Amino acid sequence: MERCDRPGRGEATASSVDAGLIATFRSIPDLLACDAALVGRGRWLDVDCLLGPTMRPFHVAIRGGRIVEMIPAPVLMRSWRFAYRASPAAFAAYWEPIPPPGWHDLLALTKRGEAALEGDLYPFMAHLQYFKDLLALPRHSAVRGKP
Repeated sequence: MERCDRPGRGEATASSVDAGLIATFRSIPDLLACDAALVGRGRWLDVDCLLGPTMRPFHVAIRGGRIVEMIPAPVLMRSWRFAYRASPAAFAAYWEPIPPPGWHDLLALTKRGEAALEGDLYPFMAHLQYFKDLLALPRHSAVRGKP
């Protein structure tokens, strides 16, 4: 008799999916460091924000378009200007080489109810293309064959 709490063959466990998602998210600062054009686009951006998966976001400090600090939340008494958090399914779809309609854009994900945007939206909206491209960096590295 097969146990019900164990995934079947070929199925990924939630923790393995989360681990892969977290590892991919942790790669974003390195991917950003290799993208001089994106760093240049964010050169006027200085913000502390909360980005990442709904259940395991990161406190991200961006200075001059570079991620200078990325710490897993929660951090006691750590403030942020805005938060963009999405479900693991939303990030998995967003990072596909060609995302399906409705899963291709950060604001489309909020409209679908797969992501939440909260707090002071001014820095996010003023640098919207920067954040779209920043969070899409894993999509482009997957196309090039990097992890």
